[in-house]
Parts: sequence; structure tokens; C-alpha cells
Amino acid sequence: MIEIGIDPILVRLGPLVLSWHSLFSMVGIAVGVWLMAHLARGKGLLEDKIYPIAVWAVAGGIIGARLIHVVDYWDVYMANPAAILAIWEGGLAIWGGILGGTLSALIYGKLSGTAVAPFADPAALGLILAQAIGRIGDIINGEHLSLATNLPWGIIYTHPGSPAYGLPPSHPAVAYELIMDLVIFGALWMLRDRIRREGNLFLIYLISYSTGRFLLSFLRLDSNTVFLSLNQAQWISLLVLAVSLPLLVVKSVRHEHHG
Repeated sequence: MIEIGIDPILVRLGPLVLSWHSLFSMVGIAVGVWLMAHLARGKGLLEDKIYPIAVWAVAGGIIGARLIHVVDYWDVYMANPAAILAIWEGGLAIWGGILGGTLSALIYGKLSGTAVAPFADPAALGLILAQAIGRIGDIINGEHLSLATNLPWGIIYTHPGSPAYGLPPSHPAVAYELIMDLVIFGALWMLRDRIRREGNLFLIYLISYSTGRFLLSFLRLDSNTVFLSLNQAQWISLLVLAVSLPLLVVKSVRHEHHG
């Protein structure tokens, strides 16, 4: 088995703490925004349009990530509403980040009169890379509980501060997801200059991640909301697939027809 005995808290300064999860989340966001901006500039998009969209997307992503997590654990937070704002204690849902960031970018585009569609494809590459980087912190902290396993790469957490401390060896589900994210990133990178139809690369990102997350979530035990044997992330994955897959087909058919 693989043992991880690292303290989930990297730095303590009085009441302020910095966890590995928070550190790699911030690094992921920074790298993702940089890559999106770099690719957008390469497409000839104006820099003064890039960063306002990024700021709105990041802010909306953080709010959305927290909101979806709170909904998942509604009974817990209703018993202690003040904890809803304690974002530094952890509790962010990746689907909330993706959907919240996308919605915020669309709202900014509507209010400012900026066309955000040209930024969607560069954003897809930045997003999936940011997700992969963020998962490094999740692996260190042991925050996402998974099914027990006897496989040689099962992980056991030996630091008392880890949420998974004292549990039997389990599947490294977030490590699987990190690998999946990197594979998706590699595929999108190879397709970035081959797919000409604006927004299609972003839809491929949503379809790929939705499919992978739906399957990997069968290994996860950290979702509180379960309906018809599926957890919250799986239902969101299905909804995203139900929208993005037909949309990609329609856009592709229209492109071939007009071509």
C-alpha cells in the first residue's frame, strides 16, 4: 500500500491556515488563467478582454463551487449557517466551479457587450489543466473518501489531521481523476488547431469530463446527496452530457451543411 503521512495544513499563522488543497487550487487557477490568456492572444483576441472575463469566471467559479457543496451537505450547513462562509475550512465542488465560472463569464459578456464565445475553447484547456493541478492537493490531504481496496496502489493516510486518517486502504479516486484530466488535456491540446468551429472544443471538454467523472464517482464516498443510487456529481454530469452532447452534434451538422 501507499502511505501518505503529510500534514494537510501547510502553514498555520494564528487563526489563518493554508492547506495543501488551497495552495494547489490557487496554483491551478493561476496556471489555468495564464494558459487561457496565452492561447487567446494566439488567436488574436484582445488582452483587455481576456482578464476581465477571467476575473468574473474565477469569482463565479468560487461562488458556484461553494454553493454546490453547501447544497450537497444542506442538512449540515442548516444546523450551522455561519459555516457556509467558512470557505477556508474546505468544501468546494468542482462542478460548481465549472458551471459557476461559465455562467459568470456569460453574464459579464451580456453586461459588457463582449463576445465570450471566442474565449471558450482556450478556457477549456485552462480549466482542465487547473483541475489536474488542484487534484494534487486533494491527494495530499486525503479529503475525498473512496471505496476500500486491496490493490497495491491503495492509499492509506497516517497523519491524524487527514480526513481519511484511520480508514483502511482505499482507491486513490482523485489520483485517477488527475490522470484522466491530463489525458483530456492532451487530447484537447492535439485538437485545438484542428477543430475550427467556435465552442466545439469546450463542448468536447464538457462531454469528456462529464463521462469520466460520472464513472469515477462510483468509487467516491464523499457526496451526501444520493438519489436513485447516484450522487450529486453524477446527476450533474448526466445533465451536462444531456445538454453538451446534442449541442455538439447540432453544431457539427450545421457546420457540415453550410460547408
